[in-house]
Amino acid sequence: MIKTNVMRLLDQEGIPYKAMEYEVDENNLGGEHVASLIHMPSDQVFKTLVAKGEKKGITVFCIPVNAELNLKKAATIIGDKKIEMLPVKDLLGTTGYIRGGCSPIGMKKKFPTYMDETAELFEEITVSAGVRGCQLCIPTNQLVNYIDATLCDITE
Repeated sequence: MIKTNVMRLLDQEGIPYKAMEYEVDENNLGGEHVASLIHMPSDQVFKTLVAKGEKKGITVFCIPVNAELNLKKAATIIGDKKIEMLPVKDLLGTTGYIRGGCSPIGMKKKFPTYMDETAELFEEITVSAGVRGCQLCIPTNQLVNYIDATLCDITE
C-alpha cells in the first residue's frame, strides 16, 4: 500500500488510523458501495463535500455516505444566504483532490469544516485517504480536533 499525504500528516501528529483499501469501480463511485466494500455501516463512512457560499466562499462538509447535504441548513450554519456545491471541474484546483478521493485532511488551504453531528455516535469513522481506493478509519474525536471541524446538523 502506498502512503498518501493524508497518512503522512496523521503520522506526523501521532493520530492512529487504519487504512482500508478497496477495488475502485469506475461505474460505481457511490459512497454506499464503498461502505459495503470495506465492510462498514454506511452511516459510519463519511464523504467530504466542498461547497461555495455567496459571501463565505469555500466550505467543507463531512457527512455520512448514506445522507444528503441540506444546502439550506448548511448555508444557515455558515452564516450565508445561499451555497452551492463546488463544480467537479474546480475540485482538484481548489482542494488538491479529485472526486471520489477528497479528504477533509490536507487540502491545499485550510477551509472552514463542518461535520454532521451523527459522527459523535461512533468512536471511529472513515474518511478518504486522499485517493480513490482507500479509506482511513480514525478515532472520531481526534479527527474532529485535527481538522478543527464544527459538529452540527447538516443533513436531510
